Amino acid sequence: MGGDLSAAPAGKTPRFLVHVAKDPKGAHLDRAQMIKGWRDASGTTHERIYDIAWSGERARGADGQLAAVGNTVDLATGTYTNDVGAPELATVWQDPEFDASQSAFYYVRVLQIPTPRHSLFDALALGIDPGELEGPTTIQERAYTSPIWYKPTR
Repeated sequence: MGGDLSAAPAGKTPRFLVHVAKDPKGAHLDRAQMIKGWRDASGTTHERIYDIAWSGERARGADGQLAAVGNTVDLATGTYTNDVGAPELATVWQDPEFDASQSAFYYVRVLQIPTPRHSLFDALALGIDPGELEGPTTIQERAYTSPIWYKPTR
């Protein structure tokens, strides 16, 4: 992924084929998101996040947000299981607000299921109750692609 996308033909919206796979030794995937950035006519920059593929049978809530994937981290041992999430996700996505006259960029962000955070491992090694930690005990690691830049004909 990455590069330049030339102007779309009149009335056409680009489509993106997205396929992501987990590291064979890592955690399953929660979701894939398309991040779109653009500058409006007044010069103000904007970004929008679209959930484009996700694991499980989850549906968007009334607020349009996707429910959490679930968390299998055992705080007593610092282990997790791949009982939630998916080893890979794939979709074809089309920008529902595409404007052929507006420059934009697109990149994919992939989120894993929750895994133990380094602070949890430290607490367990030091015999500290994880409930006493100031920060979170789990983290959802992320990966990002290079951007695709859309440039309209001027």
